[in-house]
Amino acid sequence: MPTSPATARPGSPSPVAAPTGVEEPIMLELVDEDGVTIGTAEKLSAHLAPGRLHRAFSVFLFDDEGRLLLQRRALSKYHSPGVWSNTCCGHPYPDEQPFVAAARRTAEELGVAPVLMREAGTVRYNHPDPASGLVEQEYNHLYVGVVRAPLRPDPAEIGETVFVTPEELAKLRTEGPFSAWFQTVLDAALPAVREVTGAAAGW
Repeated sequence: MPTSPATARPGSPSPVAAPTGVEEPIMLELVDEDGVTIGTAEKLSAHLAPGRLHRAFSVFLFDDEGRLLLQRRALSKYHSPGVWSNTCCGHPYPDEQPFVAAARRTAEELGVAPVLMREAGTVRYNHPDPASGLVEQEYNHLYVGVVRAPLRPDPAEIGETVFVTPEELAKLRTEGPFSAWFQTVLDAALPAVREVTGAAAGW
């Protein structure tokens, strides 16, 4: 189960800056319990305790052997740095379709486009992060797919990547921390995961 460190690559996205040189705030969609948009909020403010319910997405990509691509979040990230998590996760911009946002962030973070990516339902959760004190109050859109191209991770986002079998995932979880939301989104996505990877993959 060798891991691959992220290395710098050209063309990495940079934050949007205002004409004065000040970065524009990143805005998220606030939603109700049915996932209906009810407003917007600045990203960090939406994660301050007790948290505000907002739209998010989580992506699970697999290779042709049915191994799950995990990423270890970069140490420089303000939220959940240095922990293992699913292939990609994030938040759509206001009025951006979740599928489009998931494809965009997968390309930005990993430098690849999936050969297949399909919807896998939604899940709503409330997960405080003990390390940062931030809270994930999310209505999360799930996507499962297949990746074949070589990865080109952005080191500002990702510290390491690794493809794992279910058995290797179980071992890795005993060795280091995972994101607070990982098990919740994986459990919710498993029916679609099994359809995409087949019975032999063991998910």
